[in-house]
Amino acid sequence: MGERIRCAALRDRVMSADEAALLIEDGMTVAVSGFTPSGNPKAVPLALADQVRSGQRQVRVSLLSGASTGPEIDNTWAELDMIARRTPYITSTALRKAVNGASPAGVAYFDQHLGMTAQNARYGFYGPIDVAIVEAVAITEEGDIVPSTAVGCTQTYVALAKKVIVEVNTVQPEGLEGFHDIYLPADPPCRRPIPLTAVDQRIGAPCIKCGADKIAAVVWCDMAVNPRPLAPADAVSQAIADNIVDFLQAERAAGRLSAGQVPLQSGVGSVANAVLLGLEKAGFEHLTFYSEVIQDGIIRLMDAGCCDMASATSLSMSREGMTHFVEHLEDYRGKIVLRDSEISNSAEIIRRLGVIAMNTAVEADIYGNVNSSQMNGTTIYNGIGGSGDYARNAAVTIFMTASSAKGGKISSIVPMVTHVDHTEHDVDVLVTEQGWADLRGRSPKERAALIIGRCAHPDYRPQLRRYFEKACAATGGAQTPQMLDECFGMHLRYQQTGSMLEE
Repeated sequence: MGERIRCAALRDRVMSADEAALLIEDGMTVAVSGFTPSGNPKAVPLALADQVRSGQRQVRVSLLSGASTGPEIDNTWAELDMIARRTPYITSTALRKAVNGASPAGVAYFDQHLGMTAQNARYGFYGPIDVAIVEAVAITEEGDIVPSTAVGCTQTYVALAKKVIVEVNTVQPEGLEGFHDIYLPADPPCRRPIPLTAVDQRIGAPCIKCGADKIAAVVWCDMAVNPRPLAPADAVSQAIADNIVDFLQAERAAGRLSAGQVPLQSGVGSVANAVLLGLEKAGFEHLTFYSEVIQDGIIRLMDAGCCDMASATSLSMSREGMTHFVEHLEDYRGKIVLRDSEISNSAEIIRRLGVIAMNTAVEADIYGNVNSSQMNGTTIYNGIGGSGDYARNAAVTIFMTASSAKGGKISSIVPMVTHVDHTEHDVDVLVTEQGWADLRGRSPKERAALIIGRCAHPDYRPQLRRYFEKACAATGGAQTPQMLDECFGMHLRYQQTGSMLEE
């Protein structure tokens, strides 16, 4: 116990997960650590769920996190209708259904930029935080918390919470201590420049400031993380990855991607990992990453000697990737730093470092507007996440998507997106398996020609060209030709017939 709980005053507050769960009451606002299914508490959330499932208690809470959480929280609590409000991001199928109307009582979901979540909490937009539940690898002599595989908004939640429950997870290696750099900026108008000018720089503390007085319970946990499996790249994903690497090679040839100078940011998933592996094959060296997550592909680049440094807020890897990381943990010390999401997603830092950002779109329109969060403009899929933090501030913003979906019944390139997360002003490059379109310096009509010709699926190109030509004629060659009565025709056709394709 002494090695993990080094604060003697806390040793009499060690209790079972069932006992700690009783500290959470109906109607409370509960904040949890973690970012993606990484670094979130497990034992206490599952114990609370068991109490609700058995009929022992009725608990429904407002839930805050850094991003999505593991199945122990989002899935389980949503299935038991324990979530009244949720922010800032979701990936759970059960929670997604609840937000979209499947829950009898409903879930009020507030979608927002992940880089703003901590500041919004400090501004009080979510109300008082009653309890924060934090996964840790250790508690220091001063009662401060050493996080596990993710930071997210934990420092802010701990500072604001009335009570803190700490889960000391013995499955997480104690060697993670020293990987974190916790820095809490002052709020405007008192904020000063964040003193971070390089990916490998450290500006904060190695642990989350808390103090023994605030910690109400310490719970031992021996549960491993439940990562989302990483699907292998299929032919479409691989083609998208190849096209992104082709674009990056063109940037390197033009002198805009200098080795060791321009950090990359990459989203999560099979396409993103395929891109990272493509960088290795293409001979990129001395890469650095300033991103939200570190996934398998970045670790592989480090192993191959292609990546010197990676900064993020979360280790979001497959089970195999995490096992490899833990087994070789000391090899990555000094090469990986985990920061607050308020810093990893900071507009100030992203712009200062000149990040090249790569994220996924649900759909894009012929003028370059991107929808990354909703289906048909009404049904939330996940949320904007951190893509907006990077898209608006990166030196180069890349969005990628397959050119069609649902077996070709849906075109991902449409006349007008049904929901706008990223306007055409923030989208520099659009990539599908068909090719890539560099939209920088292009007028709306020039962008339309590029996107239709290079990114749209061949089955939909004639349809999109007819729309564009008709819109140009109908508007007299206006700056952005649109026919508002027809621009959603492809979406309506899909709703009516099950396919966007014309007869």
